[in-house]
Parts: sequence; C-alpha cells; structure tokens
Amino acid sequence: MAYQPERNFIGYGDNPPDPKWPGKARLALNFVLNYEEGSEYSIGDNDGVSDHGLIEVQGSPVPRGDRDLAAESMFEYGSRVGFWRLMRIFRERDLPMTIYACALALERNPAAAEAIKAAGHDMCCHGWRWIEHFKLTEEQEREHIRLAVESLRKTLGDRPFGWYCRHGPSVNTRRLVVEEGGFLYDSDTYNDELPYYVMVGDKPQLVVPYTLTNNDLKWATGTVGTGGDFYEYLKESFDCLYEEGATQPKMMNVGMHMRLLGHPGRAAGLAKFLDYVKSKPDVWICKRLDIARHWLDVHPYSGEA
Repeated sequence: MAYQPERNFIGYGDNPPDPKWPGKARLALNFVLNYEEGSEYSIGDNDGVSDHGLIEVQGSPVPRGDRDLAAESMFEYGSRVGFWRLMRIFRERDLPMTIYACALALERNPAAAEAIKAAGHDMCCHGWRWIEHFKLTEEQEREHIRLAVESLRKTLGDRPFGWYCRHGPSVNTRRLVVEEGGFLYDSDTYNDELPYYVMVGDKPQLVVPYTLTNNDLKWATGTVGTGGDFYEYLKESFDCLYEEGATQPKMMNVGMHMRLLGHPGRAAGLAKFLDYVKSKPDVWICKRLDIARHWLDVHPYSGEA
C-alpha cells in the first residue's frame, strides 16, 4: 500500500516532554526568513501566469495570462531592498535566523547567497521553486527535490538539512524527502509547539512544526495594519509561551517575508520585538537546524511516533 500521511489529534496532550533546551531556556525562539523572490510563478519562466502570492494587492486587474508588471516589481522589492534591511536588523543585534531558501531564487541573486553564508544563518530548503508541491506528479516532485538540493549546495556551499513546501505538501512529499536521504527534518506541518517523530515506512522522521500564525503574511490577508500591530501580536504570543515555559518549555516560530516585512514601517515592529526578547533571560534564540539537532540528540526516537 502506498504511504499515506496519518492524522493525529492527540499529540503530546497535557503532558508534553521537557525539551531540555540549552541553558534551561524557557523558550526556543526561531526566526524564519522566506527567500522566494525569483522562484515564483512567472510568465518569463513559462508558467503562463504572474504570481500574486503575498503581495500588496489581492485581486489584480491584469488579466490572468498576461504579465503583471506591478506584481513582478513587488516581488523584486523583496530581494532588492527588503532582504538587505532584514539582514541588517539581525546583524546589528547579533541574532541568528533560518532562511527558507527557494533554490532558483538564490541562484538569481548571488550577492544574497554570499551574504547568507557570511552571516552564518542556517538554511532550510523551501523547494526548487516557490510553487505548490501538491500540484506536481510524484516524478516531478522527486525531480524538484533533487534540483533544489543540487542548486543549494552550489549557491550556499552545503546541502539543506531541512525541508518546507509552499503552504502544504503533497501526500508524497514526506516520503520523497525521506527517500532523498539527507534531510534531518521537515517542517511541513503547523500542528504543535514542539518537535515530534512520525514513521515513514520503517523510518522515523523528525518534524519541526512551523507557523502561519506568528507570521507577517497577516499583512497580505489584512489582519494587521502596522509594525506596532505586528509587534504587539508577537509580544503577546511570546509572553504567553514564556510564562508557560516556567513549567512546560515550548518552541516559538516567527515567519518573515522580504517583500512584506522588509518595508520600513513593518520592519520597525520586528526590530522592536527583537529588542524585547533580547531583554528577557532564559530564551534560546536559535537556528532551526539547532532545534532539530538538539531534539535528535536529547530526544532520540524511542520506538513511539
């Protein structure tokens, strides 16, 4: 029988494990910068459409199938300006982050790839291109994974050890990621605040859940309006997890997009939040790969997924 992901409504329940974060931290905090600009659907890449994902205008007046130059330029803002602003904000505070790296996008901006390497940020593969994997055939998806690994090895100097699709995986994705053999974890889920294992055939796979909640995509959906709104929402999430962490430490993700959060007023809210969390003791601000390796080392698979 073909592999089918199983749903689990129980998880850790009311008795989550003590993650034993380094330094007895009450919270592991990971910032994720999605680098997608240059790998999205475009007329120039023979996709037949211009991508409108997570840009300033929803419902473009440009007929589908025609080049939407406004949408293209909004993506370009992310790699031309937003990326560098967010990199500077993290550099000035000496903080790490994880790059969700779309391989083709970084091929098209070697300076950005070099800056990521120089900063020492870790990288999680966000696909060969920023497209929905659930629309691919199994063979197409296998080839996209191969191309992504090969490309990122060239541009960033190492293979990716983590995987995350656009929005959600296909029913084949996790099996193909395990089949590829070099990934330590995937993040294709939103269902927990701690890592956990699932069985893929006879192999355990570590899952480090992601978030669309503590995520700047809320500007694209109209949920938040200002950098202050974003700061307040992140602060409220952090404060709740920090308080709970006195007895049940958890993990917090923050998702960022260069073409959204990279704009000045929004980036100011992020900077304020970074300064706030830096003022708190017992917080492990870390890379995603750090979390995965910690969990594999301290909480190795025990036979129960």
